Amino acid sequence: MRTQILTSLCLLSIVILGFTTTVDTPNLDNSTLRGKSFNNITLEASLKPFKKNDKAYIQQVATELFTQWSSLLRHTDTVSVMLWTSDGSEILDYKGKLDQPLEWARYIGNPNTEHEVGSGPKELSLHERAYLYMENPPAFSYGDLKFIIQTLKETGKRITGKPVMIGATFDPGPEFAKSDFKYKKHPEILGGNAMGHKTMVSCYSTLNADTDAYAGFPKGIPADTPFGTFLGRQSQHFLSDLGYDFIWLSNGFGFGVEGWSSTGAIFNGKAFAPEKLANTKALIAGFWNLFRKECPNFQIQTRGTNLSTGADLARDGVDLKQIYSGHYNMLPPPNSPWAALDGDFGLEMVGYMSRMAELPDERYLFRYYTHDPWWVNSPWLDRYGQEPHDIYLPMSVARINAKGEIKLPTHLNFLTADNSYGEMPAQVPDEVTPHILKARYDAPTAPGPLVWVYPFDEYHSWAYKQSGRLPEIYYGDWLIRQAINNGFPLNTITSTGSLQKVLASKPAYFNESILVSIVPEAGSSLEKTLIDFVQNGGKLLIYGPADHAGTDFLNLLNLQNTKAIDGEFQVNSSITLDELTKKYPDKIIHNALFSGGGIATQVQSKTDAGTKVLARMSQGQNERDVVWVREKPEWKGGKVAYVRGTNSSKFTGGKLLTPDDPEQLFTGPLLMRYVLNQFGLDYRIDKRNPSVKNPVLTISRGSNGFFFSGYCPNTTITHRFKLPQGAPILTGYETELANGYSVYSMPKAWHRESRIFIDQADGIISCQEMTSGVKHMKRCIRLMGLKNATVRIYPDDDVTEQGLNVYSNTSYPWKKPQTAFKPGDKKYGKHYVVENVTGDLVAFW
Repeated sequence: MRTQILTSLCLLSIVILGFTTTVDTPNLDNSTLRGKSFNNITLEASLKPFKKNDKAYIQQVATELFTQWSSLLRHTDTVSVMLWTSDGSEILDYKGKLDQPLEWARYIGNPNTEHEVGSGPKELSLHERAYLYMENPPAFSYGDLKFIIQTLKETGKRITGKPVMIGATFDPGPEFAKSDFKYKKHPEILGGNAMGHKTMVSCYSTLNADTDAYAGFPKGIPADTPFGTFLGRQSQHFLSDLGYDFIWLSNGFGFGVEGWSSTGAIFNGKAFAPEKLANTKALIAGFWNLFRKECPNFQIQTRGTNLSTGADLARDGVDLKQIYSGHYNMLPPPNSPWAALDGDFGLEMVGYMSRMAELPDERYLFRYYTHDPWWVNSPWLDRYGQEPHDIYLPMSVARINAKGEIKLPTHLNFLTADNSYGEMPAQVPDEVTPHILKARYDAPTAPGPLVWVYPFDEYHSWAYKQSGRLPEIYYGDWLIRQAINNGFPLNTITSTGSLQKVLASKPAYFNESILVSIVPEAGSSLEKTLIDFVQNGGKLLIYGPADHAGTDFLNLLNLQNTKAIDGEFQVNSSITLDELTKKYPDKIIHNALFSGGGIATQVQSKTDAGTKVLARMSQGQNERDVVWVREKPEWKGGKVAYVRGTNSSKFTGGKLLTPDDPEQLFTGPLLMRYVLNQFGLDYRIDKRNPSVKNPVLTISRGSNGFFFSGYCPNTTITHRFKLPQGAPILTGYETELANGYSVYSMPKAWHRESRIFIDQADGIISCQEMTSGVKHMKRCIRLMGLKNATVRIYPDDDVTEQGLNVYSNTSYPWKKPQTAFKPGDKKYGKHYVVENVTGDLVAFW
């Protein structure tokens, strides 16, 4: 006992004194994150925590940084620190001399305005002026920055035992530090308007002549030097001289000019200009090639835009396929942090998924917004209110590659470890880390109930070969954005190319999923694949215009195209499932510019017994069928649904499309969720009136379980669930069944597992985790309140029928005979069924 106490005191003294000596401890858990460890975890940070230019103090700050996050960093191969030193002008201004003074981000607010730092009327916002973050902030040179980088590497290695990489950052805007280079010496490089007129550096701009000496241009900058050449050569010197390992291109830089806006070089909000596409593509490609010529080997990491692949291509000419195929040794853009700012999780999810449908390689990253070191907010503490919705929703996302493998993010970034005042409150990593780890433990291992088949190749081909389809390319992602914002439970993505390869080698791979796809091109291999999928028992949801559909696919849908019309319609839906005190309006606006053209779709054969029309839109005597479902006996259980889709939003100025007023106009993308009940997936919402925002939901599959993750903008709503196998019962909760639905009231953010589904009309059911008291049993779940119920149990993937134990109306030590159960119908996946159960049921494995 005395030895144990002394050992504990020794370990405690190491922590208290801040020693960075690695203590050898046995690895007691060889299944770290169940094989879901990260390749790299990045702690982003500014220089603000280094409040003294003192070597001992710098080492103390570095020690605290890695110590705070140590329980998470044990789950990664490599640790990185990405330094928000300035705004990227430290790269542009670098002269190759380490004694050069460093202009660094020692401000709160925007220091590049007409008001001097710390001056101006009190009513000015932080976007209109800046303050110093502390009195008398330290002065740094480039040599001091080099010491900080080296200290971070050495300290991080000692504390984590992992290799440590350091990244530099380049931002095209005015946000972080004063930049005479951008806004006084070379305003000709400005193009984007995200933070005011011409405030953002354009990646394909050129520089005027400059006689000043720079590290890469000791004799000055020649006139008409491409910015890609200048930034690339400066980066090569800066990164090499200071000991960096990679560079991060921020806020859409390298991906067009307008990284934040729904308009851009190709779309001005009123019309598309396809004639600009080829030149814009060449300009963007030119930047990447010029940069890589000068800076060939350092890894590039990217922020990307706030939008999605299709929208970026159609509005700003961002050819992601070209960028990905350029062999630039780059990581693709992560999820946008804007969901924290505007609650637009649909846009975050669509951007994140559409950019991972295809990748340069298998690497991609998830980024989480903990602090903002510039704008006086710490999202975990204020914008999110310490609710983890922006962890569980995007971390439920997975991509399926061409081999049929589930691929999770390999990299994890935290923006940032410090706040605007240079503080690193331990509360934030202490509270965030458990949710990150929980989401990773529960990460998908199989396709979700919905799989988005993303037309990555098609969109990039159509943009140049069928430029009249730019409105369709633009519209598709906005429709899915609004559908997700209205409860469409989408979490899995694959590309059209990957889908075809997977189905060719694994025909049953998507048997438990509904594929969600655009209308395929006439005569394409995708068209044949989707037809075969449905006719062999698959479930398919098609959205968007069918103007380019082939005869075979039109016949599959029982669809004909007539004259396209747009404008104001009456909508008549027989599948309006949500219960509202004040009903949804029945008027809808279909704007052809924002909805991929006018509505031309109608059912071809009204007498077809297998076709059921679910929604129509009428304009006087003109009527169009906009939602229907079709099935045929010879399709072996296969079914196809069609939703023409109205993008119930438009450009009214500002950055994003503005959704229609739900009190006045029906929200067309709601029909994407409503039609799912035709496949047995029924998610309904009870709320007071249309203006109450709908929740965001994902349903993912992990280790044969179902994981429900949600965000409720308004917690007064009620959720009702029914899946094909019955009402999902969430572990740890109670539900009052109503007409076979499980009914729940949820908090702002939630993430719950379901391994039990029941068929029972009503009653109160409790589902609780417990201990079995039996050795080698990992899980034990008790159900209470059953009445003649059929119960379906989904144990872990590796559990056999012999490994499952089921008992009814008894307790430990389980001396009664087991309750009879049998394997369930394979169309519902691997599960076991217990019939006619009343009272309690316990299942353990």
